Amino acid sequence: MDKNTIIGLVIISVLLIGYMFLSRPSKEEIAERQRVQDSIAHEQMVKEEEAKVAADLLKAEAEKAEKEAAAMADSLSPEQLDSIKNAKLRSDYGIFAKSVNGENKYTVVENNKMIVTFLNKGGKIYSVQLKDYKTFSQEPLILFENDENSTFGIVLAINGKPMVTNNMYFEPLLAGKTPASDTIKVGENGLNLAMRLTADAGKYIEYNYVIKPDDYMLDFSLNIVGLKDEMKDNTSTRMQWYVDVLALERGRDWESNNTTVFMRMSDEEIENLNEMKDADSYETKGSAQWIAYKQQFFSSILVSKDNSLGDPKISLLKLDENENPRALKTFKSDFFLDIPDEAKVTKDFSFYFGPNKYSLLKDYDMAMEKVIPLGWGIFGWVNKYAIIPMFNLLGRGIANYGIIILLMTIIIKLVLFPLTYKSYMSTAKMRVLKPQLDEIAAKYPKGKEMERQQAQMSLYQKAGVSPMGGCLPLLLQFPILIAMFRFFPASIELRQQPFLWASDLSSYDAILEWSTNIPIISSLYGNHVSLFALLMAISMIVQQKMTSSQNPSNSMPGMKVMMWMMPVLMLLWFNKYSSGLSYYYLLANLFSILQTWIIQRFVVNEDKLLAQMEANKNKPKKKSKWMQRLEEASKKQQEEMRKRQK
Repeated sequence: MDKNTIIGLVIISVLLIGYMFLSRPSKEEIAERQRVQDSIAHEQMVKEEEAKVAADLLKAEAEKAEKEAAAMADSLSPEQLDSIKNAKLRSDYGIFAKSVNGENKYTVVENNKMIVTFLNKGGKIYSVQLKDYKTFSQEPLILFENDENSTFGIVLAINGKPMVTNNMYFEPLLAGKTPASDTIKVGENGLNLAMRLTADAGKYIEYNYVIKPDDYMLDFSLNIVGLKDEMKDNTSTRMQWYVDVLALERGRDWESNNTTVFMRMSDEEIENLNEMKDADSYETKGSAQWIAYKQQFFSSILVSKDNSLGDPKISLLKLDENENPRALKTFKSDFFLDIPDEAKVTKDFSFYFGPNKYSLLKDYDMAMEKVIPLGWGIFGWVNKYAIIPMFNLLGRGIANYGIIILLMTIIIKLVLFPLTYKSYMSTAKMRVLKPQLDEIAAKYPKGKEMERQQAQMSLYQKAGVSPMGGCLPLLLQFPILIAMFRFFPASIELRQQPFLWASDLSSYDAILEWSTNIPIISSLYGNHVSLFALLMAISMIVQQKMTSSQNPSNSMPGMKVMMWMMPVLMLLWFNKYSSGLSYYYLLANLFSILQTWIIQRFVVNEDKLLAQMEANKNKPKKKSKWMQRLEEASKKQQEEMRKRQK
């Protein structure tokens, strides 16, 4: 690693640290956030305590009622018992009493993209299977399955009594009739399946699902019909959606760290929970357009067509693998629905169940593609407007993604070659000037730093050399390096795509694995060896040795340590990363080595370069504004030092 490269890395680090410093919240903002979090936590604690007290009271009342009923049962006939039970149901659930008890029935609807299973209990989507994808273990890919912990429905008051539709039994209807079969294939005109919760005649709550033949998006509408009088005391209607998302990928920890909840507010602000936490929550006032349960490569997204997800609350909870090996996290969302005082109310929504593919999500024109972590600022722009279009273009004619990555690397290296060449030429100029720089250093020893700096600047100006010329091109390449770092792990196109020994370019390529936990090694490195990551680290060492050999070993103290430390850190880091990313960096390093060798061997003649620079010294030079400012600052510092010495 040469001096300019290290300077470039230092500048990059300073820029990143400066950005984090400037963008960090003020003390007042931190205090306000903490106050809000404490307030939310306190409110949640109070709610949980109130719920516990209420549950205990209900339990006590239920036990008391059960004992009283048991005592009465011996003295009553079966008909009298049934009459009492029905009266109790009517008292508790009013006009929906007949929908409290029932038998679970499933309706399976299949289009060209997915298989959606509906459950009559709750009238909800029970599970979603994506037909074009498999799990890492090559089993059917099911995004979620509703179990006893899952919820989808509305909470409202009917005649002053709270009702939760999640526990009620709906009736499936196809064109107004009970479906002739439990399995239905979607035709070219689509399919409309209704789940109806019937009360008295002409009064019902209905979920209407519209499934298209070739779409991951299905329409969903909530219809409340004929319940205006029964809901006159209803002050708040909330919709709840609780799901346990299933583990689908290789490496549970890595998948978990890329699984979280996103939410787009009506003002287009995107919020998301911290995927690295075991538990996180967020609530706010206002309304949301959509809520996304985002997994590493797939998402389940609820969209409101009129931005009516009011005062949303979202949360996540990481699940223990030993207790629940299939499920990864529990996602919960709860939001207010504005129900007008009308005889018939309709609220329109959509569900998206599908891959996190940038072009697909972007086509829906609702900013859902922002759930894909392509990077912030310029890094995201590079991915959106350069890397992804190039990747898609190459993918149209080439089926092998290893070849696509190879061609991408070549194209990127060719585009960046002018910067690479300029950086190398600047390094070469500094190298041939080193004897003269050493003479200046000897002429102005310690204590005469200002004079030494002025002499160096004068030499650079006469020779036509910019001391920053080597690191500025590196800075310009930096956004592409970071963009690729974000692109490969998030690219679903690489998922389960094999290349050479790697079975899945979106995951690590383990050529050796072990189950025994080795202290420090298992936590830092992992329980496997990724060959692409290992080769990438080796190529990095070779590249750095090749560039550092062009400079005297004592020109940069600690250079040898840096030369070994960076590859080791990259190896530890990349061993768990996408093998496609390690493969790209390996190719990038190999092409950099080849470019450097070609430039050294066939392009740059250092003797001619030195002669040209000596000739430049005799030419009249007009000082640049930057050089003038630098010299003025140097003279000012020197003047101040002289005053202090007096």
